[in-house]
Amino acid sequence: MIQTSTFQHIARILLGLSLVFAGTGHLTFLRAEFPAQVPDWVPLDTDLVVVLSGIVEIALGLALVFVRKKRIWVGLIVATFFVLIFPGNIAQYVNKRDAFGLNTDNARLIRLFFQPVLVMWALWSTGAWQAIRTRGLKVLA
Repeated sequence: MIQTSTFQHIARILLGLSLVFAGTGHLTFLRAEFPAQVPDWVPLDTDLVVVLSGIVEIALGLALVFVRKKRIWVGLIVATFFVLIFPGNIAQYVNKRDAFGLNTDNARLIRLFFQPVLVMWALWSTGAWQAIRTRGLKVLA
């Protein structure tokens, strides 16, 4: 089993709580902001996408906080989720949609550079990055 440090453990919990907070925002106090990140090409109702992605974020956040034995898998899934929602951040930038205080092209562009940080945070804090480096694709077995 891949060991993680206390700092990684704390980082994993903080990321999990952040996802629970963001997911709760999808369903409540930030619900009007999130449609700005739903690309026009998504063939579902925008509000449905916001609600479903909020539910997924809450579930992933809780998994980061509470799942221990399969935390590497959780890290891989959370990192994949961050990659899958990245087109929404790009859509907000390309379509010049104001939301979350991102009301300039520069602010929306800078936001794009934080998504890879979230991916790496998920992989590093769960030990998934170390598992991939030491085991390669065998981490999936």
